[in-house]
Amino acid sequence: MESVLKLKFRLIVFAFFCSASGENDWNLCGSWIHGDGPLTLAVNVSTGCHALSVSANQSSLSIAGQFTAHCRRFDVIDLSKQFGLDPAEVDTPFCLFWEPSLDQLKLKIGGKMLSLCWPKQLQDFCCSELSDGHKTPTVTYGISRAVVKNDAITQETRAGYTFSGHLVAYTTLCDEWNRTATKVNSMGDYPCPRTAVLDPRGKDSAVYFTESVSAEPSVMVHIPPTFQHHVKNTSNVVITSFKRNTLFQPAVNHTKVINEVVEITVGNEIVTDLTDPITIDFYHDVIDRNYSRKCVSWDTNKDPLQVNWLLDGCETLEHGGQHTECRCNHLTYFSILVQLEARPVHHLLALTIITSLGCAVSLICCIALIIHLCRKRRSNDQSIPIHLGLASSMASLYLVFFLSPILANAGGEGVCLWVAPLLHYALLTSLTWMGLEVFHTFWLVYVVFNTSRKPHIWNVIGFVFPAVPVLILISVGDIYGLREVHQYEDPSEPYLMCWMKSSQKAMLAHYCTNMTALVLLLCSGLVTLYMVYRQIRTRDEWKQNRVAFFSIWGLSCLFGTSWCLTFLDVGFLSTSVLFLFCILNSFQGLLLMLRFCMVDWMRKRTSSSSSVGSSSSGSTRQHMLQSQEKC
Repeated sequence: MESVLKLKFRLIVFAFFCSASGENDWNLCGSWIHGDGPLTLAVNVSTGCHALSVSANQSSLSIAGQFTAHCRRFDVIDLSKQFGLDPAEVDTPFCLFWEPSLDQLKLKIGGKMLSLCWPKQLQDFCCSELSDGHKTPTVTYGISRAVVKNDAITQETRAGYTFSGHLVAYTTLCDEWNRTATKVNSMGDYPCPRTAVLDPRGKDSAVYFTESVSAEPSVMVHIPPTFQHHVKNTSNVVITSFKRNTLFQPAVNHTKVINEVVEITVGNEIVTDLTDPITIDFYHDVIDRNYSRKCVSWDTNKDPLQVNWLLDGCETLEHGGQHTECRCNHLTYFSILVQLEARPVHHLLALTIITSLGCAVSLICCIALIIHLCRKRRSNDQSIPIHLGLASSMASLYLVFFLSPILANAGGEGVCLWVAPLLHYALLTSLTWMGLEVFHTFWLVYVVFNTSRKPHIWNVIGFVFPAVPVLILISVGDIYGLREVHQYEDPSEPYLMCWMKSSQKAMLAHYCTNMTALVLLLCSGLVTLYMVYRQIRTRDEWKQNRVAFFSIWGLSCLFGTSWCLTFLDVGFLSTSVLFLFCILNSFQGLLLMLRFCMVDWMRKRTSSSSSVGSSSSGSTRQHMLQSQEKC
């Protein structure tokens, strides 16, 4: 029963892979049963329309046959070294995609999408309607659980499969597909590519493609007059628009090509470093401002196997939510890449510098404050152990946070498995000690007969309790690791740090622990601040502006109310709030030390000018600020 359930699960996965391709594409999905040695991919593809053969053995997966219109490829690719395919996983899922209208062949294996034949504009005929040929015998190593276009072939492990091709007129195929697409999609998207030829020496230097139904432009390409000086021969400029952008999606899941892909070529020439850039205008659906979009290009000479979209050589100009202008200084494939993960951060470099500087300064201040509080430990002030716990937890938080990006870049995922839980623990201890400050302040204000508590009770609550959720998350697994923070200016160069992963399970853990603790802290802190204000507003000292200001400001530092700015990170306030959040929280150690120093200075000044403030043994409620803020 268990084996049947596993088989059904794999068939569902394969069907999902196949559904990512177009309705009329041919695809073969299955599991490659191989040994634990080095793994290779053998490709022997040539033109014609005879047959496509896919076979596998203990160490090699082979794709061969005569079924392409232009593509010729003979290559042996080391999957283990080049793409990190783990031989220990002796059951490796794969999917082979064949798009006859584009002469494109792609292989998805080990989480990588390999382009074995690049998309091209066809002219006359293409090899389509591949049908299953003769069956090979069952073997130990080979292809198991094969699925062709969502139809399961067999559960057995076979040495390979052969599929016969049929020659079909390209125009007939595209006309049929266009009619099908128009019925399914009211926008009338073209499954087949569209081509325009432009003479760079002519008067018309622009070409545009329209939607089939609305007749509105979807792509417009403008060639500058100086372009002809960069071309060696007299060939025309060929511009091809590929509406089927699913064929050009990058291997990573957090980005997506959202518009047509445009290929610009001049014969077999490689044209780069144009004096005046080529302008490509993309008209698309509305893109929310929270997602970044960039003009990108895919250089098949540099990345022949994988679709690797790069920002090199292109400038992005946004004209509203539906129009993006790309200015590029070379010829290749072009499109728009949108960041789909967490919103890219504007001014990430400036924020990183501010945060690093703030953490370093706060760490030094917290260490100085710890030394100062340790010297005062013999006094009768029962709030010192709580202040000392808060300063210690914040010092550890700033230290681990400061080292996190350094260790992430140096050690990668392996180091982050240890550093990320430590950083999470340091954050939770800081929030817990802030909560203890809230509770202790409430105790001083509203409990007349104040009994002292042993310091070890505070330490157990402040340092042991936060370790419980961290240990639970470690036992759950796949929560902590390497985290990428993408910058708006250059999404291809992310900022690395050790923290919770970006998966849904990690996000759920983040909200259940960090956000829950933060909400509880902020609510209790704001309520306690209000109660403190009600109790001390009638005191004579409260009429002095400096005392009032430093009392509320000091308690705000203790209660961590600056963290509430994270809930204001919306809309047009986003950038300003983010800078303010980084400044206040990264420099919170400095603010905390200044608060203690100013309160100590004010207490000494009050004691010297009034014998009542220093000798009175009144109730704790009356002298709450003095005993709470005393260093």
